[in-house]
Amino acid sequence: MASILIAEDEARIAGFVEKGLRAAGYATQIAATGTDALHLAQTDEFDLLVLDVNLPGMDGFQVLEQLRGSGSRMPIIMLTARVELQDTVAGLEGGADDYLGKPFRFDELLARIRLRMRKDDDSGGAPALSHRDLTLDIRTREARVAGTRVELSAREFALAEEFVRNAGHVLSREQLLSRVWGYDFDPGSNVADVYVGYLRQKLGSDRIETVRGVGYRMV
Repeated sequence: MASILIAEDEARIAGFVEKGLRAAGYATQIAATGTDALHLAQTDEFDLLVLDVNLPGMDGFQVLEQLRGSGSRMPIIMLTARVELQDTVAGLEGGADDYLGKPFRFDELLARIRLRMRKDDDSGGAPALSHRDLTLDIRTREARVAGTRVELSAREFALAEEFVRNAGHVLSREQLLSRVWGYDFDPGSNVADVYVGYLRQKLGSDRIETVRGVGYRMV
């Protein structure tokens, strides 16, 4: 199981990212200070680092500089509210593999993590997900049902991916909102229900069942 270090001092965001990554099959650990993040990242126990910039003790740019200066090649994705051009350039030129601004959507963060993990893995990772006669090509973002291509929007594809990765398990509306639409999305929104309806129309009405009072499950 791949292990991801989350360097984030805001407990709400750290918890949100950790919950989503664990649901996606990753082991995680949180570091709330830059000093702790640097120490843990140097243990070689982690496969990727999600790094905030505004950390107490030592900021993310300093952590990045120390890691790259010591020869670490661990993939690093900077996740920060500092999204000015000069900050983005500083992060990427300093050796970060990716730079994602806050507020963010979890599905985008997860996609970037998977991309970096595949690039760091000689095996390249599986290019497609399948369940019954549904196939999702992760690289091309193409969906097929019984071999026939089905046009899905980016959000529909992200939702379908969550269902396929968790086929047979119930996903609550809150889980779907946080993973596909982002941690800052209104939890009272019915957008998840609307998009489940879209997927049923495009992929088949019997593919996703409603679990009353809980959420949805791909069967």
